[in-house]
Amino acid sequence: MTEVRRIVCLGECMLELSRQPGGAEGWRMGFGGDTLNTAVHLSRSGHRVSYMTALGSCPFSENLRRAWESEGIDCSLVATHPTRRPGLYAISTNLEGERSFTYWRESSAARAMFEISEIEEAIAKAEAADLLYFSLISMAILPPQGRRDLILLAKAVREAGGLVAFDSNYRPLLWESREAAQYWRDQAIALANIGLPTFEDEAQLCDARDEVAVAAHWQGLGCEEVIVKLGARGCMLPDGNACAVPLAVTPVDTSGAGDAFNAAYLAARMRGASVLESALAGHRLAGWCVMHPGAIPQRDPSAPYGRTEPNALAEPRR
Repeated sequence: MTEVRRIVCLGECMLELSRQPGGAEGWRMGFGGDTLNTAVHLSRSGHRVSYMTALGSCPFSENLRRAWESEGIDCSLVATHPTRRPGLYAISTNLEGERSFTYWRESSAARAMFEISEIEEAIAKAEAADLLYFSLISMAILPPQGRRDLILLAKAVREAGGLVAFDSNYRPLLWESREAAQYWRDQAIALANIGLPTFEDEAQLCDARDEVAVAAHWQGLGCEEVIVKLGARGCMLPDGNACAVPLAVTPVDTSGAGDAFNAAYLAARMRGASVLESALAGHRLAGWCVMHPGAIPQRDPSAPYGRTEPNALAEPRR
C-alpha cells in the first residue's frame, strides 16, 4: 500500500534556543516540540500532515507558521490566540550528547487552544483524519477541560474509522501530580490503536518493572499495537519479540530521537509495512537524527525517510 494518508499531529511547538555548533559563544534560535518534530518527519516521509495547535499574532508566531509550511505541513488547524505567544525552551547538551531543557511555557498560546472559538472548525476537520497523533505532553499543557476535549477528539476519530497513535512522553514538571498524569495517560491509551511508550518514561510514571509489564498495561486497556521503545536496546514489538537497533552510533544530540522513531514507524505502518519493518525504519531515522544537532535536523538527501515519490502515491481517503 502506497496511499498518502491524512495525518493530524496535535500538541505544542515552541521556540528553541540551542548552543552554537563547535563550542562557539551564543545561542541560535529554531523550533521544536515532540509532536511537531514527529509532524516534520512524517511530512518529509511523504504523508499529508496537518499540525493542530495555537499560536499568537506576533512575528515569532508568523515565523513558526512559515517554517512549518516550508516543511509541507498544513497549518489550517492552527488557531490564533489574541494575547498569548509561543512557548520557549533552551537545550543544554553534555559531552555524551544527553540534553537537558529549561522552559518558559506557562502562558503559551497552545495551552489555551481549545478555548479559542476558531478551534471548533479545526476539530471538525481533524475528526476526518486517517490518523490522529498526540502525546502525554500534548495533554499535560492543557487545562482539565482541554484534556477532556482532546479525548473527545480522539474518540471521534476512532468512531469515524480513523486511527489514533499515542506516546506517553512523561515530563513531571508539567503535571500537577503523578496521579493526574497516570489518569490522563490511561484515558488516552484506551482510545489508541497504536501505542509508542518509552520504558524510561513508564518506569518513572508508574514504576513499571520491565517492558513486558508496560506492554501488558497498555494492551490491557485496549491498545492493540504497542511498541515499547528501549533506547540503545532497540524496542519490544507487540508480540514480545525484541527489535535491536540495526547500527550502533555515537550520538551528537539525542533531542527528538523518540519523535523521529515514532514518525518513521507511523509513516511505514500507514503505507502497509509490517510492524517489524516499521520498527526498523524507526531505528534508522532515530539513529540518523542523533548524529545531527537539534531536535529537527536540517534536510539532508542521505536521511533515511524511505519516501515514495509523490507521483507514485494514490489519492487519500476522501
